[in-house]
Amino acid sequence: MYSLNVPVPGEVARLAEDLRPALLGFETIRERHTLLCKRLGDAPAGGTARLREQVRTALAGAPAFEVRVSGLGSFERPPVGAGPVVYLAVESPGLRRVHDRLVGDFSAVESFEGDDYVPHVTLARGGDVETARQFIERDIESVTWTVNRLALWDATYEEEVASFSLPA
Repeated sequence: MYSLNVPVPGEVARLAEDLRPALLGFETIRERHTLLCKRLGDAPAGGTARLREQVRTALAGAPAFEVRVSGLGSFERPPVGAGPVVYLAVESPGLRRVHDRLVGDFSAVESFEGDDYVPHVTLARGGDVETARQFIERDIESVTWTVNRLALWDATYEEEVASFSLPA
């Protein structure tokens, strides 16, 4: 399974780490923080090299864009996996435009993408819904950055296999 991700800056990683003590009531705490732009599925015939070229073509002309972590949120009943999920909420019209462009080329994963796409950085999952509700009531400092690179991620090997500079 491949995805196209927005690398998060150190400020976001530090924010997630600062929140870590408040996440101890959840079943799993995310160690690696990323912002999903688009799930891409399995590699086509031609493997990763072919997928890399498909993504490069789909991103042609895509500009750099701004992203802002604006608060906390939760999915009480996520479509897949244990709930609740708590996350850093992300606002970015530019990210949504790139996501929508990629949905046009790679199709949407039902219940996750297209109109259901909620940009976020997962912090933790599993456990008590009331714990999640209390967690997301806290205030956090917003973090804003310019995205000038997207990363093609191979979930099988848990590694970045390509990078795409923006503007593309």
